[in-house]
Amino acid sequence: QVQLVESGGGLVQPGGSLRLSCAMSGVIPSMYHMGWYRQPPGKPREMVAVITSGGSITYEEAVKGRSTISRNSATTTMYLELNALTPEDTAIYYCKARHADWGTEYWGQGTQVAVSS
Repeated sequence: QVQLVESGGGLVQPGGSLRLSCAMSGVIPSMYHMGWYRQPPGKPREMVAVITSGGSITYEEAVKGRSTISRNSATTTMYLELNALTPEDTAIYYCKARHADWGTEYWGQGTQVAVSS
């Protein structure tokens, strides 16, 4: 059974940084595309960064250059580091895993990030 659990959210001051973690169980990284998504208040969910089963990485334009997605295959944990945070980064952040062949998707429950002074 696949389970994804995010952690690391909280209240951050503008200009600050944070590191989100997504602990995954039941997932073999080489068989899944993984990613971080976020849903700002009153807006639809959007992609932040994805890493394919082969290791290719794509970032959404708004976070490019100030974010890093990574994964530790040994611990099946995925990370998102976000720097130079602005209030526009305020959102619920979700991690997702999608089987590369079957397309089955799994989502975490989300972790709240609030950027405010």
